[in-house]
Amino acid sequence: MDESRRKRRRALPHLASGKRARLHQYRPPVRLRSLVMNSPTHLCCDATIPAGEPFLAEVKAGQTVRILDLQGNQAVDTLFFSLSNPRERYDVQRTLRRQNSVYLTTGSVLFSNLGQPMLTIVDDTCGRHDTLGGACAQESNTVRYALEKRYMHSCRDNYLRACMHDGRLSKADIGPNINFFMNVPVTAEGGLTFEDGISAPGKYVELRAEMDVIVLISNCPQLNNPCNGYNPTPAQLLIRN
Repeated sequence: MDESRRKRRRALPHLASGKRARLHQYRPPVRLRSLVMNSPTHLCCDATIPAGEPFLAEVKAGQTVRILDLQGNQAVDTLFFSLSNPRERYDVQRTLRRQNSVYLTTGSVLFSNLGQPMLTIVDDTCGRHDTLGGACAQESNTVRYALEKRYMHSCRDNYLRACMHDGRLSKADIGPNINFFMNVPVTAEGGLTFEDGISAPGKYVELRAEMDVIVLISNCPQLNNPCNGYNPTPAQLLIRN
């Protein structure tokens, strides 16, 4: 090797005797593991979402998306957008008004802000998902808990990280979301309370896409209320043809 090439080589870090150098892989905030489309089970996406992290993927019309609570009592804050027009997105008001219920379960249809059906819940082994509590944020952590909580990691932060990484969505697109597996009962006085979850390891909700959609998830990092059992854990997402 000539002298000029030797100088251009990057030196390895100094290591104690007997230890190996490690190369650390860059990991973006959205992690996705795709599987081969011709799998016998027609599984085209299998993603494990780490505790407290964001996730974004596309689901085509006719495909199903299953969200699994791997260890139990983990809130999975979720938004849906039209793939062809991301300004068309999940609308909580239209959805609850047409369902005549604040709780979603098997048979519930999720509608967009343009009044179009986006997804239908086809299977639900948990039976309780919050539609009113919203995603935790710097502002809500401050108001609900304490001033020093404002800097804690939040779902809104996760949404913004994923939007910046993907490029098709922006802060203006983040609206009211669904908190899958989160237990927020409505009191007799019309208030909301954050209660211990009724989910358990392996519980899931499965939705069929009625249009091509973008699914945006924050695997909730909240530590100040029991929505995650005060211990955020991983979730899993499966997309099938």
